[in-house]
Amino acid sequence: MKKFLPYLIAAVVVLLLLLLIFQARQYNHRTLDERISFNKRDKIPYGTYVAYHNLFHIFPEASIIVNKKEPAFWDSLNSFSDKQALIIIAPRFMADEYELNRLLNFAKAGNTIFISCRGMSTETQNFFNCQNYLSGFSVFDEEDDSLELSLMSPPFPSDEKYEYPGKQYDSYFGKYDEKISYELGKKDSGKVNFIRLRVDSGNIYLHLAPLAFSNYFLLHKQNINYYNKALSVIPGDTKKVVWDEYYLHKRYSDGSGGGRNKSMLSALMSQRSFRFALWLLIILVLVYILQEMRRKQRIIPVLTKPRNDSLDFVKTIGRLYHEKRDHKNLSRKMSAYFLEHIRNRYKLATNLLDERFIQLLKMKTGQAEENIRSIVSFIKNLDMADEISTDQLADFHKQLEGFYKNA
Repeated sequence: MKKFLPYLIAAVVVLLLLLLIFQARQYNHRTLDERISFNKRDKIPYGTYVAYHNLFHIFPEASIIVNKKEPAFWDSLNSFSDKQALIIIAPRFMADEYELNRLLNFAKAGNTIFISCRGMSTETQNFFNCQNYLSGFSVFDEEDDSLELSLMSPPFPSDEKYEYPGKQYDSYFGKYDEKISYELGKKDSGKVNFIRLRVDSGNIYLHLAPLAFSNYFLLHKQNINYYNKALSVIPGDTKKVVWDEYYLHKRYSDGSGGGRNKSMLSALMSQRSFRFALWLLIILVLVYILQEMRRKQRIIPVLTKPRNDSLDFVKTIGRLYHEKRDHKNLSRKMSAYFLEHIRNRYKLATNLLDERFIQLLKMKTGQAEENIRSIVSFIKNLDMADEISTDQLADFHKQLEGFYKNA
């Protein structure tokens, strides 16, 4: 009997594994990871890896810091200094009255707070004298897809629409104080979902479509432009940008069914049959291990080389432009970023790149006139060029890097 016991246990384990695999496929019949995490480390569709790492490109001269503490115990932000920005992206913004007062004082000191969430606590809605309504038919309706957003003109250059075929997971303002608020964006139904609240010398921005900052949305077509424009409300001379994770992981219990998003495993563990099968599997595995402990030497497992996910991500982004050799389109984006930098930092109009513009830019930056003329000439002739060679793109990039470094 002892001779056949390991084989019997192995057969039961295999049957249980097959049963679990079948149940898992029945529960999640799609291969797409649809967890809404908003985690800056997650490269899944609804993570915020792209949004976080692009902060280094939007604010090249600012320090990017991650905060995990509540406002009363900040160690990365100073409530009495200006030119700071706090970015909060979470499913729900569950701040209490004390935290809201701390955030308000921080904004009054000349700082910026950008909050993107689907829902807000009752204290938050009363504090800002606004009310948000969830999109869909119920509080639990998260499966609606095809989110469509737009930014209003003015203050943005145009009211171009941005959409993607993913989850909607948003809300809109049912009411807000129009005396202190300024409309910035709306959803496809025309309802406002992005406003600015002016507080002394600072600003608080409330945005109700957090999945607009997910990897899926930003990497879909040209939606990265929505990200760039939405965050352009943060002043260009900001010295410190803080990515907040306190409200992303803050626990709350308000009876509304909110909280952290449940994973697939937690949903399966809520099933009694699954828990029973899992514990039975663990017991059988332990019995099998005890039975096989008499072996003199265990089988040495084959270790595979760790996969470099960061390299895969870089290849994916690089494949969008460089591998397609779309040098002209890439040059346009570099030019647009350069002109945006000139407008934000040096307060110069860039609609007319004439001799006066060159002289003013030379005077404000102290750059060599030849370098400025070369950059301006390349930008002005970009649309007339049939194509841009690799060498031309490399020279243009080198000139821009020299300008940013020496300005």
